[in-house]
Amino acid sequence: MEAVKVQDLAIGDLPWIVEYHPRRCSLCGKCVAGCTFGAIETGMGRLPSTDGKSIRRMVIRQVASFAHACRGCGMCERVCPNDAIRPVRNPDNRRAVLSRDAGPIKRGGRANLNAPRTLDKIIIGRISQMTDPSLDAQRHTFDIRAPLGRVLSAKELPFAAEGGKLTMAKKAPPVRWIYPLIFADMSIGALSTRAWEAVAMATAYLNERCGLPVRMSSGEGGMPMKLLESEQLKYFIIQIASGHFGWNRIVKALPRMKTDPAAILIKIGQGAKPGDGGLLPAEKAAPHIRAIRGVPKATLSSPPNHQGLYSIEESVQKMHLSMNAAFGFRVPVAIKCAASSTSVAVYNNLLRDPYKICGGFFLDGIQGGTGAANEVSLDHMGHPVVSKIRDCYLAAVKNGLQGQIPLYAGGGVGLTGNAAADAFKLICLGANGVFCGKLLTQLLGCVGNEHGRCNACNTGKCPTGICTQDPRLVKRLDVDRGAQKIVDYVLAFDSELKKLMAPIGNSSLPVGRSDALVSTDKAIADKLGIQYVC
Repeated sequence: MEAVKVQDLAIGDLPWIVEYHPRRCSLCGKCVAGCTFGAIETGMGRLPSTDGKSIRRMVIRQVASFAHACRGCGMCERVCPNDAIRPVRNPDNRRAVLSRDAGPIKRGGRANLNAPRTLDKIIIGRISQMTDPSLDAQRHTFDIRAPLGRVLSAKELPFAAEGGKLTMAKKAPPVRWIYPLIFADMSIGALSTRAWEAVAMATAYLNERCGLPVRMSSGEGGMPMKLLESEQLKYFIIQIASGHFGWNRIVKALPRMKTDPAAILIKIGQGAKPGDGGLLPAEKAAPHIRAIRGVPKATLSSPPNHQGLYSIEESVQKMHLSMNAAFGFRVPVAIKCAASSTSVAVYNNLLRDPYKICGGFFLDGIQGGTGAANEVSLDHMGHPVVSKIRDCYLAAVKNGLQGQIPLYAGGGVGLTGNAAADAFKLICLGANGVFCGKLLTQLLGCVGNEHGRCNACNTGKCPTGICTQDPRLVKRLDVDRGAQKIVDYVLAFDSELKKLMAPIGNSSLPVGRSDALVSTDKAIADKLGIQYVC
């Protein structure tokens, strides 16, 4: 027998241990077939018998390998008919050292940033009562709409008086009035086809059946040709990022588009990995993804910045102008950046744009990201979005330009389960709306969390069929049920948003109404300029 080396891996060195009860097991094989990571296998083992001897029989064993380490997704537990197997978190702290040879096991998650959150220390403190009656959340009519596009000031409106009538003297920048919740950019490639389709179906249903003009961002990587040529394109925000993936197909589809998209979103950066480019591993570059993006079978890397852009002014002149021109100046063009200490400078430059063509500023905060983002970026890079949204809004107020370029906030919206409360607080601090992405994957059935469970979005082995292109795994996702869960959540979001707006006496979005907020933290109150309470 070969000698055991001290560097050899044992089951106790892995982050998750598979707890197995062989006497309950009927050896149906469902757990082995259901494990996407190859963390368990069949083999011969000895079991004690009633006469004190042992018998050899087939058993399920955990594989001692970092390449096939259990991620704790619990898929084996779900499919086992006899409750004979389940993953258990390993409390042994030695695994962190040994795992360095194979890279960190945990990917994604914000365990060190989740509690306490800034938004959790902000509460709604101004409640209208006797002197200023509140509204009836059940029967009052609310106008919950946010602009997406450049909003001109009263002095800049292109009206002329002719013959006692107001006429348009020249073209005004395009503006879309949308619901203040945008489904954030997750590409068809990062998500499985079924997951992307479920979000798209929910978007169309909310617009056509529920009367809520929710918009969905396509993410980098293009869109299916049938969608580009359909009437439903008006519900989608087409994103162009540094990789320019899929744009060849989009440009070719321009003459056949029946309607304009809701907007164009130029992604400069994102909160999950600020200053870094995107990456789609070759394992997820399935044939249909390669066809949409026009690339060969390879790992698809987006550069960390748009090549040829070296200043905010160039961004306005080149990208914004070219994108506006491509769609005949009929479609708003917005920009998305990761929140940082320079966000206010970027926003001020966009506000001074002489062309009046920047249609929105999307700020993505440090608490965004899924299990596909790099752990070192998640834990050590970025900026909280709350203070940056407030700083940008106050900078616009100082110059009398508030509301001209809509502000949208993302990164951890709905992280603790209540997206409506998070959105309301951000709107009161100056945002026009919010965008969320990770929340959608959780509604679709994602089992990952901020404590290291699963978080294998980057591997192409997603056990729930949400972030994989493996046909066998994709079938696990029920498209209709996933879309229904998203619709139900947004309808609850709408109801809760009205219940928060009514007590402060607002029938429209309370953008910048920081007087409605108070904080139980003195430092937060001072930074955001709201009342401190205890």
